[in-house]
Amino acid sequence: MLLHRIYAIEEDRHYRMLYRWHLRKCQKRGACVGPTKKGKGTKIMAVTDAVGIPLTVRAFSASTHEVKLADRTIRSCAIKPKRVIADRAYDSDKLRRTLKKRGIQLVCPHRSNRKRQVHQDGRELRRYKRRWKVERLFAWLFNSRRTFVRYEYHADLFLGMVQLACVMIILKSYF
Repeated sequence: MLLHRIYAIEEDRHYRMLYRWHLRKCQKRGACVGPTKKGKGTKIMAVTDAVGIPLTVRAFSASTHEVKLADRTIRSCAIKPKRVIADRAYDSDKLRRTLKKRGIQLVCPHRSNRKRQVHQDGRELRRYKRRWKVERLFAWLFNSRRTFVRYEYHADLFLGMVQLACVMIILKSYF
């Protein structure tokens, strides 16, 4: 009889306390959270050097297209890059003009549904095969669970976790 009462008290204690999952409604909320085809999320934009070491990392809402975020991310970089290697999503005449004014060359293949077809030199696209280093950086970033799944409500805390993961990548590469 006594053991049964202790067990009942332990069971009731679970419902008397306030846990983190009581406060959440299983929806992502907060700053820098935007709707996508798969739900809600946050985009991580990064600038790396030639080896794949992160120079700048920013977090944005997932609903904004990468072309609009690329210039803001490159401006926040302390080191001005000579060229930016990106995938087909970044193919935009406006972005090319903006980067060319600042002396940065955009290396990315043209999209197939481009309105103004422009001939692209194949010699410049040889550098495109080095884009795997950026993809490797994101694979390293997503090795930690706090950067793969956003648990933080505030965008600054999430960006801090991403930057902490970048510091760990930098320390691993140099030591």
